[in-house]
Amino acid sequence: MEYRIDDLARTAGTTVRNVRVYQDRDLLPPPRKEGRTAIYSDAHLTRLKLIISMLERGYAFAQIKEMIGAWESGRSLGEVLGLEEEVASRSWAQDAPRAVSAAELEANFGDQLTANVTKRTLDLGLIERRGRGFVAPLPELYEAAVELVALGIPLEEVLDIAESMQAKVDHLGAELAGLISDHVLPRASTADEATPFYGEVIDRLRPLVFKALNSAAIRSADHYIPSIIGARMAELMSGRREREASSAGTD
Repeated sequence: MEYRIDDLARTAGTTVRNVRVYQDRDLLPPPRKEGRTAIYSDAHLTRLKLIISMLERGYAFAQIKEMIGAWESGRSLGEVLGLEEEVASRSWAQDAPRAVSAAELEANFGDQLTANVTKRTLDLGLIERRGRGFVAPLPELYEAAVELVALGIPLEEVLDIAESMQAKVDHLGAELAGLISDHVLPRASTADEATPFYGEVIDRLRPLVFKALNSAAIRSADHYIPSIIGARMAELMSGRREREASSAGTD
């Protein structure tokens, strides 16, 4: 992925002003220039998230710069960015982000896509603004929303369940991250060991997480979906019998 500065800030959950501050303080490497446009990469996004994480942990700018300097010691900037790209390239997404036009949004959601609903859709990350257009960062999630609306579920209620689901998954993700932080990450004791080891950790965790969540979702769906369909079928059959009995009584 390539980002302009506003896209980079939005994806990292910060502001353009902060990105410029980190760059001015030599915490964030300069972007590639295409004419007058600054272009950032996934390596910059990884570094930016690292800076934000360290700030949230209470580190001062000077401390962060010192630690990053120690990390870069003995390596060229290109080598450092290469290390960060190695970790950044291990995306958990199964499909690459894809462009979504305004016309496609209109076709899929029609007049349900009000200004407030659009903002909520952006806040939930189903779509993101990218320049003058939109991008679905997780196409599977976006397409699930499209299909649920096509089945007849109102878009606002789809967003309700998406928000609830994300909150529950975030809670599970935080618990899993805590376990990894406590028991796995300390096994790398130096920066040289960390990059390949952490990349291996991500590669091994990805299929495990997908399998666990998929299995849990299948078990839940197997329990609830047939149950509600069966209950509805029973209602329809009962109504049919009542109508037949009423018709026979009339005759």
